[in-house]
Amino acid sequence: MSSTVGGGPSEVEVKRVFIGAGCNRIVNNVSWGACGLLSFGAQNAVAIFDPKTAQISTTLPGHKASVNCTQWLPSNKFAFKAKDLERHYLLSGDAGGAIILWEYSVLEAKWRYVLQVPELHKKGVTCISGIMVSETEAIFASTSSDGTVYLWEVVFPSTGGGDCELLHLDSLFVGSKPMVALSLAELPGNTGHLVLAMGGLDNKIHLYSGERRGKFVRACELKGHTDWIRSLDFSLPICNSGAAHYILLVSSSQDKGIRIWKMALRGSLDSSQSSKPEKISLASYIDGPVLVAGTTSYQISLESLLIGHEDWVYSVEWQPPSPASSEGIAYRQHQSILSASMDKTMMIWKPEKTSGIWMNVVTVGELSHCALGFYGGHWSPSGDSILAHGYGGSFHLWRNVGASLDHWQPQKVPSGHFAAITDIAWGRSGEYLLSVSDDQTTRIFSPWKNDTTPEDEGSWHEIARPQVHGHDMNCVTIIQGKGNHRFVSGADEKVARVFEAPLSFLKTLGHAISQNFTFSEDIQLGVQILGANMSALGLSQKPIYVHAEQHTIEKNPNDSLDTLEAIPDAVPVVLTEPPIEDQLGWHTLWPESHKLYGHGNELFALCSDHEGKLVASSCKAQSAAVAEIWLWEVGSWRALGRLQSHTLTVTQMEFSPDDKFLLVVSRDRQFSVFAINKTGTDGASYKLVAKHEAHKRIIWSCSWNPHSYEFATGSRDKTVKIWTVGKDLSVKLLATLPPFSSSVTALSWVGLDSKQNNGLLAVGMENGLIELWSLSVNKPDDGVEANVCAALVTQFDPLMCHVSSVSRLAWRKRESENCSSIQLASCGADHCVRVFEVKC
Repeated sequence: MSSTVGGGPSEVEVKRVFIGAGCNRIVNNVSWGACGLLSFGAQNAVAIFDPKTAQISTTLPGHKASVNCTQWLPSNKFAFKAKDLERHYLLSGDAGGAIILWEYSVLEAKWRYVLQVPELHKKGVTCISGIMVSETEAIFASTSSDGTVYLWEVVFPSTGGGDCELLHLDSLFVGSKPMVALSLAELPGNTGHLVLAMGGLDNKIHLYSGERRGKFVRACELKGHTDWIRSLDFSLPICNSGAAHYILLVSSSQDKGIRIWKMALRGSLDSSQSSKPEKISLASYIDGPVLVAGTTSYQISLESLLIGHEDWVYSVEWQPPSPASSEGIAYRQHQSILSASMDKTMMIWKPEKTSGIWMNVVTVGELSHCALGFYGGHWSPSGDSILAHGYGGSFHLWRNVGASLDHWQPQKVPSGHFAAITDIAWGRSGEYLLSVSDDQTTRIFSPWKNDTTPEDEGSWHEIARPQVHGHDMNCVTIIQGKGNHRFVSGADEKVARVFEAPLSFLKTLGHAISQNFTFSEDIQLGVQILGANMSALGLSQKPIYVHAEQHTIEKNPNDSLDTLEAIPDAVPVVLTEPPIEDQLGWHTLWPESHKLYGHGNELFALCSDHEGKLVASSCKAQSAAVAEIWLWEVGSWRALGRLQSHTLTVTQMEFSPDDKFLLVVSRDRQFSVFAINKTGTDGASYKLVAKHEAHKRIIWSCSWNPHSYEFATGSRDKTVKIWTVGKDLSVKLLATLPPFSSSVTALSWVGLDSKQNNGLLAVGMENGLIELWSLSVNKPDDGVEANVCAALVTQFDPLMCHVSSVSRLAWRKRESENCSSIQLASCGADHCVRVFEVKC
């Protein structure tokens, strides 16, 4: 996707390069469509990813609350008859009760907001289930924690661009114990009648039947589960000798059990089995209630009880049918069920050929200690892949690569943070992007070159998770300069922590940058740390040395006891292809080399100079004494000074391009400029040279002109102001940009031409939108005051932008000034890291 807007000095094209995001931690969040794409909620956005490329292709803005559930129409269940559809539809429900319908054009690969379902739910939507009743008609049901279930019919346009018609069929009130799982199906042998199964907090499955455009009536209840019902799924009608006689319903619960229920046309059960009495299996049917739909009735029986999971079973799903080979039958419903549980496993269940007893035939997962179980599992439309989403916002995908026997192998998936992202920083030469988040992790994203297109940069992936912490992360800075890759991070604690890249990461980065990578021996000799181990409480990460494996240590026999300290050792690995979640969460940690003590509150902002000699840090503050900025010397890590100027939290700091000034902005609506003078042995001296009350509200961000002593400040008062530092060290206002539509929360200035002193200023806002402004600074030599020529160059397409506040913007280092394109990274409260390519 790209957006081009004229109006500036030159036309600029913006293209999306990468989106990294984690999945909201909630059941029913993920849906796999018949078109092969997956949808999931990432904070207030609906994110779409393609399993073939392992990339998130887009995020859809529109929800005002966190997205709880998504449902494709047609879903993977109807893939066998959706091959020729030009348009697919997606429903998404949020924590505010809103449901939105989206349209996806397969040929153009474009998305369109269609409509918002009239807002009837008073609380969050917890589940949406829908079925296609014809090529242009679908019925869907939604349930909410307000104790209601609503049924709708939606008629899709037969031609592109037409309007969808929405008809409210029925409202069902289920009382004080809400339903959290739904499934809809057409009843066999009785066209036009539907059955709706719902389950929830009262441990029963409630069945309702109704006509396609009529009211739904309560039919019966199925009892057996002893805890909340979490998932329900109907099979398609199962054909015996050409005629469909019965359908199966599978249910799962927090009682760790899975039950399969059979709904058979009355009479068909006896006739099919009486002729062959010897075929009666061990799974003999336990008759249950009778469901009446119109003039037809169905005998319900318990087909099987599946026991195997050791924790709550959050989802069950029938394998999607495949197109039938024989004439007269449209599809073949597979007798195969996928279940996902909080016990960290997914299982596939099938009936044994001779006895008919349902058995667990495949188990995947058994994830290490870094995962905390699965919230849901889904089949691919073709049935050869299965996907789970986990507690850590992560995806786990397995594909059956076996020819005759099942052989499920992990596949690449997109990944990202599952909470608000607070800060980002580019690697020393722009090789990778580092991000920190309220999900208590630090992550590294990088393009990974492949063999097929060596001239291309490659697709982006998360390649390391250097820090997995016990506190929410607030800020990070990469220390520039020669030597190893290092960064300093700050969290909701009073300590800043310094991390050094281990040998395993340096080698992995080499493979990502070049396929024909060979490692130089001198770096190997210089870096003696291979990786890092997690601490018991998730705070300090201990180094693993290169030669540690040569030392055999006598183990204490009590070490095997299950205690807090008995955390298994990490195995630092050199990755030759992008890693999967299990490797990231444990084996790509960086060792912590120093702690910086001094601040009185939680850390809030960090920055380092361009030379790699100084780091400045600030913390949350309500008084002048606590709002001081600490200067640290890189290497010795001693405190060089405490800079005092502000009375409230310092929100951002940045060194000038030549490191002679430190610019500081604060919640107290003022900015300060400190002159920094580096001395030989003592480190640095500093002096406050300017302080201004610059805005009417909090100043959130600042950025220097890379070519000169101008800088920009952005504030909650929706303005951006451009300032200059004169030769006499006085600061003057040069320009105020026209008011923005929302609070300005992030700024980043990049130079385009040093001779003409022009550049681009990226402006990020609280509403998630990003704009680019062209800034050209003229400095006449005859003593006349400098002036700024500013023009709006482009507003990013909202489909490319964040759906919540932009936290930080950062331009990637350019290879040369002649380079026509430059990359911009952004992060936000919507859990997304984004990289854009700007061609100018």
